[in-house]
Amino acid sequence: MSETDSEALYAVEGAIARITLNRPEKRNALNDALIGGLKHALAEADKDDAVRAIVLTGAGADFCSGADLSALQKISESSITENLEDAASLMELFTQIRRVRVPVVAAVRGRALAGGCGLATACDMVLATASARFGYPEVKIGFVPAMVMAILRRNVSEKRAFELITRGAEIGAEEAERIGLVNHVYADEAFGTEVENFVSVFEKTSLSAVMLSKRLLYHMDGMTFDAALQSGAQVNAIARMTEDCQQGIARFLKK
Repeated sequence: MSETDSEALYAVEGAIARITLNRPEKRNALNDALIGGLKHALAEADKDDAVRAIVLTGAGADFCSGADLSALQKISESSITENLEDAASLMELFTQIRRVRVPVVAAVRGRALAGGCGLATACDMVLATASARFGYPEVKIGFVPAMVMAILRRNVSEKRAFELITRGAEIGAEEAERIGLVNHVYADEAFGTEVENFVSVFEKTSLSAVMLSKRLLYHMDGMTFDAALQSGAQVNAIARMTEDCQQGIARFLKK
């Protein structure tokens, strides 16, 4: 299945869904249409029982440069109520990524800046080319990377998060990997193959186990230690009853 007439392209190849930000002439800058397209594509992937992982990438040289000029103009002319509604739309996209049942992997080439860096950070995992650049330059225009902050401080240390959001500097992929913003960095010329190899692992793992793991990991946010352990015990018991686990135990016992 594929959609080719949207600012967010959607295609499924085997067990992998691919969502592509498709505004290369605008460095894949976010606007209402693109955010809406991303939400629609994520919902389509989430409904497809054959999908084991989702890869999010950008067309052209860059992943995403943040909000485009028309979006910034809209912000400057909107009322507080209108801006709250606009911010809520991006918040919904970030939370939707976490609620999708399978892993969402950002594959970043070029620049991921401002809202684009926020979008990558909101994904479950981030893969990057060696030449990729990341940053939250919002403070340079008096803006705040506010919504992604809740996710950022769960990905990197508090002091690193503070530095990223208050200095507005760009960092390279290797530094982003070192501080925990990126999972893996690959050579530019091998990136496509490396991404394929990385996500192909999810075709071999248990779908039910991955789904339960993702749900539990994010469900634990804000829980006390005891409550998190209790939730883990409940998911442990549920996992034992799944068909995948029953079959996996049977195969193990036959060895």
